[in-house]
Amino acid sequence: MDRMFRVLAFWTGIFTVMFLIGDMPKVSVLFLAQTVFFLTVSYLNLSERMYMYLFGAYCTVFFIGFTYYSNFILVPGFE
Repeated sequence: MDRMFRVLAFWTGIFTVMFLIGDMPKVSVLFLAQTVFFLTVSYLNLSERMYMYLFGAYCTVFFIGFTYYSNFILVPGFE
């Protein structure tokens, strides 16, 4: 399971670079924080259960944040 967190760190790192190249620095910093989190957790050598709990907590925080953003911050049709 620790390797899967390294895979997640790799892909969030790729997104960090792509957002930085695309001149989106705020999103790039957000993905950089996720990359650091995944990379740090991957080297903790936790149990499989703890890795699943961490991933579940990560998904919960993401869904709450995304729902809040899409309902209260995002303005539909604004250019």
